[in-house]
Amino acid sequence: MTIHHLNCGSVRQIEATYPGPAPAHAVNHCLLVETDSAGLVLVETGMGLDDVRDPEGTLGAEWVAMAQPVLAEAETAIRQIERLGYAPADVRHILLTHLDVDHCGGLPDFPQAEVHVLAAELAAARAEAPTRRYRDAHWAHGPRWVTYTPDGGDDWFGFASTPVQGLSDDFRLIPLGGHTAGHTGVAVREGDHWLLHCGDAYYYHRELATDHHPHPILDMVQTSSEVHHDLRVGTQARLRELVRDHADEVSVFSAHDPWEFARYH
Repeated sequence: MTIHHLNCGSVRQIEATYPGPAPAHAVNHCLLVETDSAGLVLVETGMGLDDVRDPEGTLGAEWVAMAQPVLAEAETAIRQIERLGYAPADVRHILLTHLDVDHCGGLPDFPQAEVHVLAAELAAARAEAPTRRYRDAHWAHGPRWVTYTPDGGDDWFGFASTPVQGLSDDFRLIPLGGHTAGHTGVAVREGDHWLLHCGDAYYYHRELATDHHPHPILDMVQTSSEVHHDLRVGTQARLRELVRDHADEVSVFSAHDPWEFARYH
């Protein structure tokens, strides 16, 4: 199994809160996983071709003004996958942390894929769209949804986990609540080590440090978009414990931190 880390949609430029790192555009960190038996698996899609070509129509004018997306076609998942020598139909599974516009904008580029998402998230998106958060243009093509309702337990490093239909146990959904109605992390096993894509459970790597140091701009975004404050803060506390106790077994990263993304790319 081969894992590629892709930035599928740069947005506004930000600065680090400590000396050293240069300012950088926030990213949309996606994973492309080449499997032996299930084709390509895409974790998140970032922004797609429709977003680049008609941003106000698909992403919405309010979100575009806030996020300041770069809108580079070369950054879309489909173009990066094609550069690796694959066709869109080779993507057979898409795993989404949630359905905010910048996480699922590329869905129309892969109409044949099964799209895995928590049932609560899909229900909220359908009920609320169109809003700044959810834009039904991203699923107007009728994705092949596969939905999940977590049943609790703590079988993955103290977190509940849900197996992904059609995939091996190397893929798990790890609910990380608070940001949206059905927000989940996605865990992918790479050899004897796990990667945990935390989506928007946190925005900045220093939030998981012992002294919990948020980024002023990114923290404004995450607090303004949370649906349950206490649950989100509790999720972050548990992620800090995961990093503290299991850093040798699990690597965690969020969707938008450019300095985190640079560690893998």
